[in-house]
Amino acid sequence: MLGKFFKKPADDMGGRVPPGQSLTTRFPVLTYGPTQRYAPQDVVVRITGLAEEQTLTWADLLALPQTTLTYDIHCVTHWSKLDTTWTGVRVTDLMEHLRLQPGATHVMQHSVGGYTTNLSLEDFVRPENLLAHTFDGQPLDAEHGGPLRLVVPHLYFWKSAKWLTELEFMNHDQPGFWERNGYHMRGDPFKEERYDDD
Repeated sequence: MLGKFFKKPADDMGGRVPPGQSLTTRFPVLTYGPTQRYAPQDVVVRITGLAEEQTLTWADLLALPQTTLTYDIHCVTHWSKLDTTWTGVRVTDLMEHLRLQPGATHVMQHSVGGYTTNLSLEDFVRPENLLAHTFDGQPLDAEHGGPLRLVVPHLYFWKSAKWLTELEFMNHDQPGFWERNGYHMRGDPFKEERYDDD
């Protein structure tokens, strides 16, 4: 008998668990399309749009300051996992090396396989957000977005794009893949912004 993978919290655990969520100690795998598998040395992140264009390699990213953070993550499919530990490059550290043009207000994340998801610049440039390559002290598994994914813990986890390849800066909001297919444009779990009519 495998037992239960999810459990309803008795309360919101001091404000940590958003409404409608169940806790899990596992790390469920949810992906649109096939899992992308490639070597870390093949990682490139292009900076495009309303920014000085550049390409960051795996070596470039590892040369930036590395940060380890622990926080809770929340999936739109109603699970939350507490105290997850990630290592990578803080978005705020990355931004010190980028030059944005006037008027940039949003960023579109692009992934291997064509997946996209949008963020406002305000939601993107936060000190807890990471371009993460390590989970719980181990290289990030491909199923969870390795070698490199964005982690944006204050929003539902579809906003943390797996297999990141491009950050496109824009002067307007624009829906990505799931947003075009009915998910909320922002995705705040504490406001239950799951769908476009929430």
